[in-house]
Amino acid sequence: MRVRALRAGLRTAVVLCLMTTLVHVVMVFLHVAPSNPVSKRYSPQVNGWVYPLFEQNWRLFAPDPDSFNRKVLARTAQTASDGSVRVSPWFDLAAVDDAAVDHNAFPSHTAQNLLRRAWSSYAETHGGSDTARSERAVMMQKYLRNIAADRFAARHGGDTFDFVQLRVVTTPIAAPGTAAGNRPPVPTENRLLPWWKVTPHGN
Repeated sequence: MRVRALRAGLRTAVVLCLMTTLVHVVMVFLHVAPSNPVSKRYSPQVNGWVYPLFEQNWRLFAPDPDSFNRKVLARTAQTASDGSVRVSPWFDLAAVDDAAVDHNAFPSHTAQNLLRRAWSSYAETHGGSDTARSERAVMMQKYLRNIAADRFAARHGGDTFDFVQLRVVTTPIAAPGTAAGNRPPVPTENRLLPWWKVTPHGN
């Protein structure tokens, strides 16, 4: 009986794995395929499956390197029992990724792209406004908020907080051969995002 139960469980697991793989392949295919009636009809389901973890694009074959450096800063706030609000200093999330990539022959995909892609997707879905006007915009807002809250909590393990806020400072990268000079590049954008509510421990 035990052997039969194990075999039945194994068969079920194999079938589930095969079905999940098939669904994943179909969803990714519909995502990267040219627009067609099927992909248009099931666009919400396809986007819900693909974003943000399985996004596919052609940048591997036609890379578009960034011409800007972006500092993604985060700070938190906690409301005390007496109603006072304690705000933390700014914490540079991008600097943590930069430190993980520098002098590392095999940097992780997370260190290189997680925060950068989260911000670029947020900017694409929100434009110049911080109001989410689509389901994907809401998802990207939550995704960026969770990254900031998790990283801040990991860095400051003893701190609890109720809100998190991001500030993104964008500066241009000088063209090759340009004289550096003594002055640092002037930021082209200093964008302050609204306060976002998180759980008390930032998760």
